[in-house]
Amino acid sequence: MRTRYEPKLLTVFREGYALKDLRADAVAGLTVAIVALPLSMAIAIASGVSPDRGLFTAIVGGFLVSLLGGSRYQIGGPAGAFIVLVATTVTAHGLDGLLLATLMSGLMLAGLGLLRAGTFIRYMPYPVTVGFTGAIAVIIGASQLKDLLGLRLTGPEPGPLIPKLAALFHALPSANPMAIAVAAGVIAVILTVKRFRPLWPGMLIAIVAASVIAWGLHLPVETIGARFGRLAQGLEAPRLPPVSWAKVQAVLPAALSFTLLGAIESLLSAVVADSMTGRRHRPDTELIAQGIANIGSALFGGIVVTGTIARTATNVRSGARGPLAGMLHAVFLLGFMVLAAPLAAYIPLAALAGLLAVVAWNMAEKHEFATLIRTSKADAAVLLTTFGLTLARDLSTGIIAGFSLGALLFIHRMATAVDVRDTDRDDEEPEGFTPALTVDRDIATLKISGAFFFGATAQVGATLDEIGARPKGYILDLSGVQLMDSSGAAAVASFARNAARRGAKVFLAGAAKPVRRALMLQGLRPPLVRYRSDVQAAARALGRGGDCGLA
Repeated sequence: MRTRYEPKLLTVFREGYALKDLRADAVAGLTVAIVALPLSMAIAIASGVSPDRGLFTAIVGGFLVSLLGGSRYQIGGPAGAFIVLVATTVTAHGLDGLLLATLMSGLMLAGLGLLRAGTFIRYMPYPVTVGFTGAIAVIIGASQLKDLLGLRLTGPEPGPLIPKLAALFHALPSANPMAIAVAAGVIAVILTVKRFRPLWPGMLIAIVAASVIAWGLHLPVETIGARFGRLAQGLEAPRLPPVSWAKVQAVLPAALSFTLLGAIESLLSAVVADSMTGRRHRPDTELIAQGIANIGSALFGGIVVTGTIARTATNVRSGARGPLAGMLHAVFLLGFMVLAAPLAAYIPLAALAGLLAVVAWNMAEKHEFATLIRTSKADAAVLLTTFGLTLARDLSTGIIAGFSLGALLFIHRMATAVDVRDTDRDDEEPEGFTPALTVDRDIATLKISGAFFFGATAQVGATLDEIGARPKGYILDLSGVQLMDSSGAAAVASFARNAARRGAKVFLAGAAKPVRRALMLQGLRPPLVRYRSDVQAAARALGRGGDCGLA
């Protein structure tokens, strides 16, 4: 219980932390900071806020995630998955509304952690994760077309995908060849560096090169400075966003969406780190840390914080030993911001659009998407439902619909896996069954196998009802039932009461302790039913007239 909410930082220190570990974490933290610097600004711009707010998020949120989190390697910061949600919230409620929604989401995430909900959130079906991730990748890619092509729109850029694409199509004659060249160059440099020098910071190299070339050649492309002016050279003073009951009600749907996606993304990122290192994270601790990080980010003017898979994987590959790497990554980002913020004004927006185009391409799990489509109709239905509704409506609708459909299909599969057999009629004898003990044709021996839960009660109940009346008794072999909920127990109780009205005895054989407990809670006790350890013992008891003792 003590370690359930203990930050991994304390665990690492307790295990022993030497100077060589600090050096390794410093190198990893610097590497991740170099990756996070351009990415944080690009995500912020795509989200509809100034680039320095992305840095606020990575610095404050990233530090708190590593300081308090349940993963040794998790890197927190702004994530591409939130671009659509954040942009929509800013458009509808302004910056103060976004900060309030982020603060509320932080409180909800911390509450989920305290309620130990971390384990349950990880039960999200895989097709749902692939579906909403693919849809987000498409939306991010579409959101970057304007800056990627240097288009000039006559009005505000629409938010929904189809109207957005229509507006961008009509604006194609205004495309800027220089912007296209800059974006294409950034994409080419990132992919080339990744191919031949995977350990080099390809994103930073591409952005710096594009900025130097655009400045040196006076290219006619829009820059960060032209759109946003001078960036802050440090953190803002913490402040609470304006709070009113009306505002809380207005931003509540956004806060709920942030919470849902933030919990899924953070725990998914922690699972990826676990798979790379063989470690195990503490999901509830991680949710609490994510909640506190979002509260801190909102107070310092940042946007939504979550665990970031790409930066976390970079942290692991760079040799991080513990959470101090993530804390140092935030410190290095703060140093970059203080020393080099004026230089960020020269970064072309087309360069950042090219960077995010690569992020969107990598984010779309193309192979997994195609595999799920081919292998299972049920998984394909869940995948396409999530993907389509996320594109057509919003992320929350897509996730909820996909999860609900996935749950229904799972219930159906589990229900059809339950088997009820009249062993007297089987061509083959079941294992552990001796026909001589139930040679009496007035005794029906029925074997139930599988998970007997609410989804299977209709099928099992109908099968039991089809069994002809036997005046002497029934034996229900439950040795093959691994799980039974209250609905399954109620179905057995109904059958037993019907049998009792006909004057027939019912013996329950081989029930495991959890199954027996569920049955007894439904009132299945002597004399209504009798329990025996196996079918043979039940058959002997019925042969002697059905004594009432418990096995």
